[in-house]
Amino acid sequence: MWPDNETDRDFVNFTGVADTVAEIILQAGGKPISIGVSGAWGTGKSSMIRLIRRGLAGRTEGRAGDFIFVEFNAWLYQGYDDARAAVLEVIATKLAEEAAARKTGVEKAQDLLRRVHWLRAAKLIAAPALALALGVPPVGLLGEAFALGKKVVVGAADGDDLKQVETTGGAIADAADGLLKPVPETSPPREIQAIRDSFEAALEEMGITLIVLIDDLDRCLPPTTISTLEAIRLFLFLKSTAFVIAADETMIKHAVRQHFDGVEEGLVTSYFDKLIQVPIRVPPLGTQEVRAYMMLLFVENSTLAEPDKEAIRKKVCAQLGQSWQGKRVDRAFMATIHSGYPADLIVRFDTADRLAPIMTSASQIAGNPRLIKRFLNALSIRMTIARGHGIAIEEAVLTKILLFERCGSPAAYEALVQAVNASTDGVPANLEEWEAKAVAGEALDLKAPWDDPFVREWLALSPALGDKDLRGVLYVSREHAPLITPEDRLSSEGAELLTAMLESPDMAGQLRDRLVQLPRPQMTIIMDRLLDRARREREWGAPPILDACLVVAAADPGQGPRLAAFLSELHGEWIKPSIVPKISDQPWAADVFAVWREKSGVVAPVKRAITMRAGDGNV
Repeated sequence: MWPDNETDRDFVNFTGVADTVAEIILQAGGKPISIGVSGAWGTGKSSMIRLIRRGLAGRTEGRAGDFIFVEFNAWLYQGYDDARAAVLEVIATKLAEEAAARKTGVEKAQDLLRRVHWLRAAKLIAAPALALALGVPPVGLLGEAFALGKKVVVGAADGDDLKQVETTGGAIADAADGLLKPVPETSPPREIQAIRDSFEAALEEMGITLIVLIDDLDRCLPPTTISTLEAIRLFLFLKSTAFVIAADETMIKHAVRQHFDGVEEGLVTSYFDKLIQVPIRVPPLGTQEVRAYMMLLFVENSTLAEPDKEAIRKKVCAQLGQSWQGKRVDRAFMATIHSGYPADLIVRFDTADRLAPIMTSASQIAGNPRLIKRFLNALSIRMTIARGHGIAIEEAVLTKILLFERCGSPAAYEALVQAVNASTDGVPANLEEWEAKAVAGEALDLKAPWDDPFVREWLALSPALGDKDLRGVLYVSREHAPLITPEDRLSSEGAELLTAMLESPDMAGQLRDRLVQLPRPQMTIIMDRLLDRARREREWGAPPILDACLVVAAADPGQGPRLAAFLSELHGEWIKPSIVPKISDQPWAADVFAVWREKSGVVAPVKRAITMRAGDGNV
């Protein structure tokens, strides 16, 4: 299993981009700069932030104290605190702590913190005041005091209410004493400018550059997103500051549209561009990077020693840096950079080799590192479930099914499940021919719901599933599709008769009287299972399974036309003369023989046998 956490260990050669961002910050020389790290959900923005911080640390040896890092995750505060106030307080508190530790700039840092507290308090007062002005009942302590005061005015207050007035009044006084730290002759506009002045003065006296790393902004609801951006704007473009904002650009623009309802698209873009001076996009992963990423994830979870893992990681990233020259990261390359891999790790390298192209091209994964990790975690969980239930499953088979479940259409996956459920031994017979053609590169005429480019690519993946029992695989995948075999819909008598005919089809004649007693729907299920077994036959003289089918057709005449349709569709070269007398006395035989006479591939002896039977008057 792999945790879904950000990391500063580079598995996909992002270090080059991260180092570029670090160099931009250093070259700014204390001038204000804002950098946007954009990318879709799960592409590695948080890890890029970590790599940028590590890149800066590596470039400032000997003067690491010139930089202070503040990390702010807006998503953590959503629903618990005002994002605008939270950003201000996190920055001010960090500066105050650093000033105290460095014994410089303490007074200015404390002044900044006091002013931030004042803004918090101002917001506490402003909200109830605005509510009263609009005729809306206020909330919190002031709301409670307002409600109690209303009772007193109209004469509806009792002794308990009067006592509560005193308690609530005391609580408000305590809150004001604890939160309100006024600066004489002040106002919000003056305080905002004073905060900016105090902030710059503190940084200058401490001789540092503040680097604020904002993460997970695109996970927030629009109000939180906008509040955070407004707080950032307060400190933005001040000397000795650098802001690195990791967020999906499209989500930020969505928040702006929601906040400024009806605003033109050009203004939405302008709002974003004014905040971000240097836009950086997380590079999308190609097949090489996806293959390397999967292989390094497998290496990380292996029994190799930590120094070996790190050495392999560095060599893989170095190779990725030369992929534009045609250098590859694949199993052959992995064999050249280390010896003595565990056997199970070599097998997983094969898995990465097989899956990387489709993990890159499938739109449902599209090389997304988080989705790849989740896929591998799901695979690991299901293998664990299989071992816990004592089910022998090939990991490669489970991988292929899980990939289909993830990337195939729900209708196609349901059709696959039904094919497995419909088979007596869990073998989806319809896949065998398709897989053979896909591997050979032949054209496939697939009908809905299978008519999907992904399905064609998936069919060509190894291992082939057309001859494998997939019931165990579906059993450990029950959260998406239940394993319901036709036998589950049979009575105990019906299930017993079906089992007996499948095990000894040539003895089916002895069961006819019992078969007649079964309800017609159960006879249909039994014929389904027998025909499913019959499809494996490639020589149709008088196979035992035909005896079982004929007995069922005799017990339930409605099944006869189904057997006739099956026999009519047999490949001509499979039909042998001995089948003609076997079925000639059936009421539907004439229709089958008429088809066989015209079918290509039916040999002359079969046609002569049909003619002879017709001459004898049997047909």
